[in-house]
Amino acid sequence: MKHNSNTERLAYLHEILKVLPEQPGVYQYFDVDDKIIYVGKAKNLKRRVSSYFLKEQKYGKTIVLVSKITDIKFIVVQSEHDAFLLENNLIKLHQPRYNILLKDGKTYPWIKVTGDQYPRVFQTRNKVADGGKYYGPYPSVKQVYYLLNLINDLFPLRNCALPLTDSAIKAGRYDVCLKYHIKSCCAPCVGKITQEEYSSYVSKVHSILQGRFSDVISSIKEKMQEEAMNLNFEAAAALKDKIDSLQEYQSRSIVASVSKASVEVLALVDEKSSSNVFVNHMHIEEGRLLHSFTYKYSRPYEQTAEEIMSHAFQMILEQSQKVCKEVVVNVVPDEEFSQYTFNIPQAGEKLKLLELSKKNAFAALYDQIKHNSIRNRDSKEDTLLQLVQQRLSLRTLPEHIECFDNSNIQGSFPVASCVVFKNAKPSKSDYRKFNIKTVEGPDDYASMREVVYRRYSRLINEEQPLPNVVIADGGEGQMKIIHEVLCELGIQDKVELVGLAKNAKHKTQKVLVGFPPLEVDIPAHDDIFAFFSRIQEEVHRFAITFHREKRSSAMTQSELDGIKGIGPKTKQVLIDKYKTLSGIGKAPREEIEALIGNKKASILFEYIDNIK
Repeated sequence: MKHNSNTERLAYLHEILKVLPEQPGVYQYFDVDDKIIYVGKAKNLKRRVSSYFLKEQKYGKTIVLVSKITDIKFIVVQSEHDAFLLENNLIKLHQPRYNILLKDGKTYPWIKVTGDQYPRVFQTRNKVADGGKYYGPYPSVKQVYYLLNLINDLFPLRNCALPLTDSAIKAGRYDVCLKYHIKSCCAPCVGKITQEEYSSYVSKVHSILQGRFSDVISSIKEKMQEEAMNLNFEAAAALKDKIDSLQEYQSRSIVASVSKASVEVLALVDEKSSSNVFVNHMHIEEGRLLHSFTYKYSRPYEQTAEEIMSHAFQMILEQSQKVCKEVVVNVVPDEEFSQYTFNIPQAGEKLKLLELSKKNAFAALYDQIKHNSIRNRDSKEDTLLQLVQQRLSLRTLPEHIECFDNSNIQGSFPVASCVVFKNAKPSKSDYRKFNIKTVEGPDDYASMREVVYRRYSRLINEEQPLPNVVIADGGEGQMKIIHEVLCELGIQDKVELVGLAKNAKHKTQKVLVGFPPLEVDIPAHDDIFAFFSRIQEEVHRFAITFHREKRSSAMTQSELDGIKGIGPKTKQVLIDKYKTLSGIGKAPREEIEALIGNKKASILFEYIDNIK
């Protein structure tokens, strides 16, 4: 709704305040474009909504919100709990700009077990109501991959998306694939396993994902003993390996508590120095910490810690496959959740668990404060370099970075390039081109060895500053070559090594540091990953451009060879200035005459006119 002035807007809103009921319900704020910008719940609609307009606001964000409101609508419900559920649904539906929206919710990794006849187990970032079961969210993709690899080693479930049904299997519609032959799939597509046997595997997967390891281990132990009794020692040994794998995962993924309680632990931390509120959730199963994740929310408007905790627990109920009846918290939700008991412990093991949860939440808070202070203190580039140093554990700030790349076509016109980034920006005056001199044929490793040695032996001889970091545009093989050269020159302790390993599609997949290289977990959406990708694209562009220039120059020189009266020196002058025969033809005649003389210019243009 549009108003002619702010006075008119406030007068209109105060008229709405007069008719608001003193009952529980949900209120919605609209902006000038009739878009919902905020949804809230209230025990008493009139009192709660009026508080936005009839008292002086303390927080700048709330002042901004109130200034945007042009209309108010409300829905009356039977109870405050109904209001809470309706508010939750409306926030998810409309995603209002000023609500306590979960930050980056779609990026969290989950493990999904599909709901079809022969289920699959895989990682996903989209949690939808499609009949499957979702476990998570997990704090890192690495943890998800480790768990999936463990499951794949234990149970040879299918990972194909074939629409398997009993009728299709009996009709022989499918053939076994390589996965069956390497014993990583039990081939339900051709009836190599019954549905009952397959379902027993899936049941054990659910147990593992829910943290019930003892049931699975006991089942495998029984099978192992049975195989041993039948003198099938090889099969028994394989089952023993599976038990060891489960126990190893169990030991590295849990923190044992003395008590054998099964509880949820939620700790909320909120400081005015941060723009967000953090809630850590830990799932404790029989005294073991099986899951811990910290959620980040944008700072709410006029909402208490109790209300935020209500939202957090409601989200956990919607996301989790299993929620314990007892919930340990440092802030009790303002909603009543039937069947669940909330406790603030004063002593004992549960207080220790709550302190651990708070420690995780504070870690997330301080991490954000640290990054914010860096941004406020330094430039964007300085902040980026500090993050690179921190995440890659570099000895010095990477103010001077160099990256190499080779370019050739089946060994012809082999060249290499070196790009230089100083203070996170390209320093093009320091870029260098290399003609490969000692290598014949398409040998990237030998070419890399030559140009890296030439580059840094010259810097050493001329007493020029060395880079802090050298980036190998490739994986471990390229890193090995560069490391050998650095050692040969005695500068391996002065220059640090980073590798950008690619996948089969030639896209950068992971970041490696040092030698022997260690993989650093940097997500593809991270600023550091984007920075390295930018360097990689720049060195590739520079190498390709140089290669094209050399190839074009060679072709132009070959074309000029057929012109009588144009000697080698004249050819080189023309190539240096115009690069190609087409470039020469487009140049003004007077310019060519001034460069090589009238007689040679006449010969040249006569030749060009004849070949048009």
